[in-house]
Formats: sequence, C-alpha cells, structure tokens
Amino acid sequence: MKSLLRRRIALGSMFFFLGLCFASWAARIPDIQAKFDLSEGQLGSILLFLPIGSMIGLPIAGWVVHHYGSRSVILWGSFLYAFSLPLIGLSPSLWMLIVVLVFFGMLGNIMNIALNTQALDFEDEMGRSILASFHGLWSTAGFVGAGIGAVMIGLGWIPFYHYLFVAFISAAIILSTRPYIKEEKSRGDGGGLVLKRPDALLLRVGLISFLGMMTEGCMFDWSGVYFKKVVEAPAEWITLGYVAFMGTMASGRFISDRIIQRYGKVPVLRFSGVLIFSGLLISVLAPVLLWATIGFLLVGFGVASIVPISYSVAGRSTLYSPGVALAIVSTLSFFGFLIGPPLIGFIADLFNLKTSFSLIAVNGLGIALLSTIRTEVFNPKPFMHE
Repeated sequence: MKSLLRRRIALGSMFFFLGLCFASWAARIPDIQAKFDLSEGQLGSILLFLPIGSMIGLPIAGWVVHHYGSRSVILWGSFLYAFSLPLIGLSPSLWMLIVVLVFFGMLGNIMNIALNTQALDFEDEMGRSILASFHGLWSTAGFVGAGIGAVMIGLGWIPFYHYLFVAFISAAIILSTRPYIKEEKSRGDGGGLVLKRPDALLLRVGLISFLGMMTEGCMFDWSGVYFKKVVEAPAEWITLGYVAFMGTMASGRFISDRIIQRYGKVPVLRFSGVLIFSGLLISVLAPVLLWATIGFLLVGFGVASIVPISYSVAGRSTLYSPGVALAIVSTLSFFGFLIGPPLIGFIADLFNLKTSFSLIAVNGLGIALLSTIRTEVFNPKPFMHE
C-alpha cells in the first residue's frame, strides 16, 4: 500500500510539474510581447507556433511511447521540457523564439501522452478510477504558476530568470519521482505513427473529447469578453466568469474520480454534457452577474471529467497500444481546442456573442447524446460501469 501511495504521489507530482511549466510560460506572455515590441496580431501569429508544435508532437508521442515505453519517454522528455522553458526567455530573436515554441509545444504533448499512459497503467493496478485527480493537479498547477509569475513580476525578474527558477523546481520534482516511474504493461499491438482511421471506440471518445475541448477553449479565451460585453460586469468583476469556470473545473477533477467509481464513466459523461448545456443556457438566457456566474460554475464542473474519462476509455483500446490510442484521441480533441475560440469570434461577428455561446451549448447535448447511443461501443472493463 505504501508503494502504491508513493507511486501515486510521484505521478501526481509529474502532472503538477507539467502544468507548472505551461502556466509559467503563459504568465509572462505580456513580457515576451513587450520584449519584441509585438502588436496583438503579431503576438497571435507567434502564439500559433506552440499548438503547431503540439500537433507535431502528437503522432511522434504515439510512436515513441509504443516503441520505447512511457517510462523512458518521461525520464528523458521531462528534463528537456523543463529546460526548454528558460530558452523561451533567452531567445534573442523572433525566429529563435518560434523554433523554441515549436519545440516546447512538441515536448509538452509528448509528455502529456507519456504521463497519461503511465497513469492509465497505474489506474489498472489500483483497480479504480484515479486519472481525473491527476488532471486536477495539472489544473491546480495553473493557479500556482500564475501566482509565482505574479511574484516574479513584482520582484522585477525577467522571464529568463523566472523560467530558470521554475526549471530547477521541476528538476527537483523529476529527480525525486524517478524511482517510482515504472514501465507500463503493454496493452494492444497497434503501433506506428498516428495516420490511420480510429476504430469505433476511439472515434466515439475522440468526438466527445473534441466537443469537451472545444467548450474548454472557448471558456478560456472568451469568458472575460462575455462578462464585459454581454453581462456588462463592473471592471473589477470581469474576470469572475473565468475564475468561476477554472475553479470548478480544477476542483471537479479532484472529486470526479469518486463519482466515476460510484456511477461509472459513461453516466458521468452524460451528466457532464447536461451540465455544459445547462450552464451555458443559463448564461445566455440570464446574462446578469449572479446567474452568468452560476452558469459558468456549472460549465466548469461539466468540462472537468470529459478529457480524463476520454483518455481512460481510449487507453483500453484492444486495437491500439495505449500511447497510440491516446495520441489519436488527443489529436481529435486538440482540433476542438484550436477551432473553438476562432469559431466563437466568427459567429459573434455575424450575429453576437450570445448566439455564439448558445451554439457552444449544443456541444453539451452532443456529449450527452454520444454517451447515450450504442453504449456497447465503450467496451467496458471491470471497473468501468455503464
């Protein structure tokens, strides 16, 4: 039992480290913009290179995890990821910054696939759902990273020294967890680069996570704008919607494992879809501070379990190895994360923000529907109840 607890703490610490590095990068984006004197449009173009790197990393991750195992990928990739962060702050030119951002994004997704593969193997060993709590630690690291960033800015530290500080914290976490990162048991024979059609199981959970991540991306990027322009919140309350959403998404991931264990993965997916639909509908029909905040709280709870459950189900594919299966689902869901925010803006230009959020609410209905029809596709395992 002590061995299992130590391994759980170690894996949780690695998820925390991954979230801390990403949040630390995000906290200093305004400083990066100022350093290179970028306009908003130029900054937006530069920021696109991080998701481009992430997309490049997805098929590579499936291949390397399948052929070399998640342990080797984690042990090597974690140090590369941690110390690619200071390189962002050290970049002397835009071209160098672009190269480092692509590398940083690529390593981030390789680490994401490897860690989730390791966590799924540990979940099997535990015999119960635990993946959501690991994702909760990633979300919690976002708050911690933002807090450290605020302190560093207050102290006048330039991004390079801030990032180097985080890299050394990360190195300490990596070294302390190293003995507890085990080689996972192989499940499935499908390997190679992810350039083939998903089976029925992966297509289903991929579509569910696509809709969930599309909603998540929209909430990340548009919560503040919605509260400013539609809710017409006072200036000091404009960030309330974002904080409400992020707070319930992070906390929801810590309690959802227990809920999943009691009610099953598929029913929780259905209810998550209903929460997303209900929360956004409330925010659209009653765009006042109190009700919009309640709506965003519900959306956060709804989004919380979707990606962890989708990964957990996908990792048990009998057709593909866990690393490849996770890369397929991640690829589909990541498209949703990228497409969602621009789609909101496009629809808002044609109509208005309330219309945009109304259409995103339909994502919740889609998740509920996909979790209800032909549930035999999910191919439940002993602790994955229908």
